[in-house]
Amino acid sequence: MSIFDQTIKRRHTNSLKWDAMEKVYGLQDASDILPMWVADMDFAAPAAVTKALQQHAAHTVFGYSFIGEETLQSIVDWQNTRHDWQIQKDAILFCSGVVAALANCIVALTEPGDKILISSPVYPPFFTIPKSNAREVVSCPFVEKDGTFTYDFEAFEQALAQNVKAYILCNPHNPGGYVWDEATLKEIIRLCAKHDVMIISDEIHADLMLNGEQHIPLAKIAGDEMDRIITCMAPTKTFNLAGIQVSYMIVTDKKKRLQLEAVNMASGQGLLNAFAPVALHAAYTEGSPWLEELLSYISVNINYVKTELEKIPGIRVMKPQSTYLIWIDYRQLALEEKEVMKRLLEIGKLGLEPGTKYGEEGRGFLRMNVACSFETVQDGVERFKKAFAK
Repeated sequence: MSIFDQTIKRRHTNSLKWDAMEKVYGLQDASDILPMWVADMDFAAPAAVTKALQQHAAHTVFGYSFIGEETLQSIVDWQNTRHDWQIQKDAILFCSGVVAALANCIVALTEPGDKILISSPVYPPFFTIPKSNAREVVSCPFVEKDGTFTYDFEAFEQALAQNVKAYILCNPHNPGGYVWDEATLKEIIRLCAKHDVMIISDEIHADLMLNGEQHIPLAKIAGDEMDRIITCMAPTKTFNLAGIQVSYMIVTDKKKRLQLEAVNMASGQGLLNAFAPVALHAAYTEGSPWLEELLSYISVNINYVKTELEKIPGIRVMKPQSTYLIWIDYRQLALEEKEVMKRLLEIGKLGLEPGTKYGEEGRGFLRMNVACSFETVQDGVERFKKAFAK
C-alpha cells in the first residue's frame, strides 16, 4: 500500500479546496460535492518536512529571523541536481508565493499603462495581476494541434511588436501540463530579445515531470539573454506546501534585483514567515524519495482518468506531460459551459474548474486535479460519468 493511498479528511480545516466550495460555486450547501478543482494535493507533505516544522515549533520562540546559508544552498543544490542548472546564491530573491512574485515583477520592472503579453489558455493570475496593477494585457492564444497546444510564432512576434514590455511564460504549461521543448523556448527567447521584451517565467510546476520528461529552465538555455529573464519557482506545488507560502525568484541581473528589492521595501515585504525556510530546506534536502513515489502514483491516476473518461462519447482527455492537472475537452458534446457545470455539480456532485477561467480559449474544456488517492480518483470518475449518463 502506498503512502498516497491514505485518505486524509480535510473538511472543516479551513481548506480552500474543501471548505470554500459554497462561495466558489455559488451553492447553498456543497457538503456532498467532491472537490477536484484548485491545485493543491490531498496528500500529506513529506514526513521530513513535517518533522522539521514540528522541531521548529517545539523551540517556542518565533521572533524575527533571516534566511540562512543552508537554505540558499539547498536551492542551489536542488536546481543543480534536479535540472542540471547552476545558479548563484546572490541571484535568489524570496517572496511569499509565485503570484506575489509575478506582481512584484510587474510593479518593479514595468510602468502603469505598459503592455504585458500572455498566451492563453493560461493560469488566471496572468490576466488579473497585470490588470490589477494598471497594465494592459495583450493575449496571443495558443494554437491547438494534434491534441496539444503550440505557439504561432508569427502571431507571437506581431504581438511583441505592439510595444510590449514583458511576456509572462508558463513553463511547464498550466492548465495543459505541456513541457515546452528546447526549440520552442529558444524561439521565445530570440523573439523577446529582438523586441527587447523582458520574460517572467513561472516555473512552479518544474519538478512535477511525468514519465521521464525533463524540465528545461528558460534561463539555463538563454546564453547572453539570461539577464532579461526572471524565473519564479517554489517547493509549494511540488511538496504540497501552498499554505506555508514560500517562493523565490532567480534574477541574474543585479539592476533588476535592486529594483525588486526596492518594491519589497516600499510595501514592507521581503521577509518570509519563520516556518517557510524550514519547510523549503527540509523538502529540498530530504524530499526526493517522496517526490519520486508521488510522480509514479500520479501517472497511474492520469492514465486511469484518460482511459475511463474517453469511454464517454464526445470526451477527450489531453494527457499532461507534467503537473497533476488534467485538461478535459468536451467540445464534441455541444453543451454550453453553464450546462456542463450544472450537470457536474447537481447530478455528478463533482467540483471541477470551467475552462473559461483560463481565458476564452478554454471554452469547451474542464480542469481536473488528480493529486488524491486512487480511491478518490475512481469516485471522481464515476461522478463524472453520472453527470453525462444521459
